[in-house]
Amino acid sequence: MTESSSEQPREGRRRNMEKPPVFAPDSSGLLSEDQFLCSICLDVFTDPVSTPCGHNFCMKCIRTCWGDSEQCHCPFCKEKFTKRPELKVNTAFREVVDLFKKKTVLDKPEVLCDACIGVKQKALKSCLDCGLTFCKSHLEPHDHIPKLKKHRLINPLENLQDYICQRHERPLELFCRDDQNYVCQFCTEGDHKNHNTVLIEEESGEKKSQLEKTQTEMQHMMQYRMKKIKDLKDSAELRKRNTEKEIADSIEVFTALMRSIERSQAELVKTMEEKQKAAEKQADDFIKELKQEIIELKRRDTELEQLSHTEDHLHLLQAYPSLCRPPQTKNWTDICIQPYLRVEPMRNALSQLQTGVENMMSEAVSTEVKRIQQFAVDVTLDADTAHPKLILSDDGKQVRDENRKQKLPDNPKRFNRCTCALGKEGFSSGRFYYEVQVSGKTDWDIGVARESVNRKGKIALSPLKGFWTMRLRNGNEYKACADSPFLLSLREKLQKVGVFVDYEEGLVSFYDAESRSHIYSFTGQSFTDKLYPFFSPCKNDGGKNSAPLIISPVSTTE
Repeated sequence: MTESSSEQPREGRRRNMEKPPVFAPDSSGLLSEDQFLCSICLDVFTDPVSTPCGHNFCMKCIRTCWGDSEQCHCPFCKEKFTKRPELKVNTAFREVVDLFKKKTVLDKPEVLCDACIGVKQKALKSCLDCGLTFCKSHLEPHDHIPKLKKHRLINPLENLQDYICQRHERPLELFCRDDQNYVCQFCTEGDHKNHNTVLIEEESGEKKSQLEKTQTEMQHMMQYRMKKIKDLKDSAELRKRNTEKEIADSIEVFTALMRSIERSQAELVKTMEEKQKAAEKQADDFIKELKQEIIELKRRDTELEQLSHTEDHLHLLQAYPSLCRPPQTKNWTDICIQPYLRVEPMRNALSQLQTGVENMMSEAVSTEVKRIQQFAVDVTLDADTAHPKLILSDDGKQVRDENRKQKLPDNPKRFNRCTCALGKEGFSSGRFYYEVQVSGKTDWDIGVARESVNRKGKIALSPLKGFWTMRLRNGNEYKACADSPFLLSLREKLQKVGVFVDYEEGLVSFYDAESRSHIYSFTGQSFTDKLYPFFSPCKNDGGKNSAPLIISPVSTTE
């Protein structure tokens, strides 16, 4: 073992990793511990800055959160700032934070000298060869006596006996890999003779490397959960706005069509509000659970951080088995708050007026389709991305599955397992719209994909994987390929599908281009890559699905 300024007793180390003490105003004039924690990284502030709304964050945390965006908002209260605030370190508050940090350090327990008689002095070093802990004055012989100069000194320890072989009374300086145990030099001449033994420093170095990998995994898990909290909050807020819009629209329909159903209207609003409250409660429960996991991960990360820098090799090896494995956490991949609320009670209440309502909505959607058709773009298929089984027309407007592979170069852009292709031009801003003829087919996938999607091997069509699509299977089964596939109820078989994207709004919508009716929308998405039109005619199926997907010119005439 070597001397280390970071070595501590195990009990002391555990106490240091516990929750810092609370500073009461009447004792030191400082605030509670929670006032010193950044709500982004959940750690004590580093270079604290204040936003115009009065909340505090670490300088690095808030800058990372805002990125390069000109329009910013407070991560805590969501207040939006029309102009990006100029952040400066709050020097007065930083001094208070530094005082808090010093106080937590001063609260650490002291190790006392074993040689002192009467009032024991604070220990300066522990000697592994003597098996004792000494204060400054009792340590002096180790500086002058030649034999004592060779002794191994480390930072003072309360549990020094744990570092000494109880059988030979020698320092535990070796690790037996055969028995997974700590041994002294004399042990290797007896029971551990011919065993694979290495210096504790060597074994500690390997374990420390593993701990660093585990720590990296922990940090990624924390970052993912912090992002998940933000996504859940955003989804809940988006759902709330959609709910408010649905309530307003339903009131307008009731008023316009029949005042006699006011009672049904009130019941509808109540039901929707109850569903919204349930959705908000669900989001709050998820967020509480995520925060609890982050606290646990943060605690584990702190332990790993301390261990990764310690030279207390024995303690590192003792703690390694319990700390090298990530704690049990929930798989949050498919957990989300659905942003769109389907108003089933309204449909039941308006069953007698269904035709009139549908006509009104159809007219409104038709008007909306006419509006978005002005954003029509000329889409052409990119042959370099097409699966080898796909046949593209000379003009790049049609694609079908030939059910036989062509000899094509396997470039990085090409899909090599799934029969799909992308459009040539990508879009990183603004709005665009295109239409695809799907008549005569039993299976297909249509939508948009981000530039960085995986193109090799099996792919999963979902927003999490970078695909925003809808599909047809078995000739009559339509689904929106959300993170949890959503079955679509359509009255008529689709002949032509319109795809509309608003990049800044995070919107991808699908329309029946023939009837000019809305099918489904992905809302509240966050786009960073270029988006490309996505096409999959699916397998030929022995000729049953041999018809091509055809990119059609958009007509805005009646």
